[in-house]
Amino acid sequence: EVQLVESGGGLVQPGGSLRLSCVASGFTFSAYGMSWVRQAPGKEREEVAYISPDGAPTQYVDSVKGRFTISQDNAKKTVYLQMNALKPEDTAMYYCVAGDWTGGVCFPKAGYWGPGTQVTVSS
Repeated sequence: EVQLVESGGGLVQPGGSLRLSCVASGFTFSAYGMSWVRQAPGKEREEVAYISPDGAPTQYVDSVKGRFTISQDNAKKTVYLQMNALKPEDTAMYYCVAGDWTGGVCFPKAGYWGPGTQVTVSS
């Protein structure tokens, strides 16, 4: 059974930091790219960062470049998202997703999503 479990979300003030973690099981972690996807109320889902099965390269949406860092530990089957200089517009549910890595892009797979962790940036 595929399982992805996120943790590390919470309430943080603007300018603060959070580190999200996602532990995977039930599939060959090292064979898939990993993504962090977020969705804010009333907005479409947005893939904010992804990482190749080998750990490099990584890609980021423009709005988080220089502030967020995705990384992974294949031995622990865990992917991380370090989020610094958080802004109110980063408020969203953050999902960990495994995907097919093709042509330098990670394509999220149906059924390979975690339940999400809420990040709220507010003073």
